[in-house]
Formats: sequence, C-alpha cells, structure tokens
Amino acid sequence: MTTVRDVLARIHGDYGVGCCTVSLAVKYLNAYTGIVLLRCRREFYQMLWSIIPFITTIESKHQRYPCIFHTLHVGATIRTCQKFLIQYNRRQLMLLLRNCSTEEERVSVTREVQSCSLKELEKDQSEEEDDYMDTDSD
Repeated sequence: MTTVRDVLARIHGDYGVGCCTVSLAVKYLNAYTGIVLLRCRREFYQMLWSIIPFITTIESKHQRYPCIFHTLHVGATIRTCQKFLIQYNRRQLMLLLRNCSTEEERVSVTREVQSCSLKELEKDQSEEEDDYMDTDSD
C-alpha cells in the first residue's frame, strides 16, 4: 500500500495522494495467482489507473520484490469485480485443464473449476463488511 502512495506522490504529487488515499484499499490479494483488487473512489479511478505501470516493486518485511502490474478489469462495484475474478480464474483453470498430462492432474483441476463460486466470496465479503461496520461505528 505504501508503494502505491509513493508512486501516486511521484506521478501526481500531493493532489493525487490526497484524492486517492482517502478511500484507497486493497480489497483482495492472492499471492498464488498474483491478483490484487484495489478500491478507490469512483471520481479518481483514472488517476489510480494511470500509475499502475509505474509500480515496479513491492516492499514486504524490508525486502523489495520486482513486479509488473496489468489491469485486468475496472468495475463500478466490488461485486462486479468479484464476478469478473471468478470468470477469469475459471478461464485460467480451463487453460490448465487443456495442458494436463495425467488423469490425476485433470481430476484435480476439474475439481477446482467446479469449486469456483461467488458464494464463498460473498461469505468473506459479508464477514469483512461486518468488521468494517464495527470499526466504522467507533
């Protein structure tokens, strides 16, 4: 998150940092698939979108890791982004399914394709919203 703020400051200055960081949040991060879901206010999504190519490293525990970001989808709501991610993951799993060499791999990937659903994401999101509501009301 600090990397995004640093790049915002470098590219758009204090104005960009002020506009975007008010509601900037990482809503989903999957280290295995390399997918990150960033959330910001609708008015400033283009400003956030414009800095994505300039993020070249991520720092974690005082170590820098090189990375390259690609925008897969821009959505109006978290739910539409979740739906897109489910479809995207299904497509990626189907590509893996084509490349399976053994029946055991094929069964494993097929099981993963069938387990992709929005219900799990909705459950996680509702728990997260409950946590957000609790912290917001303090």
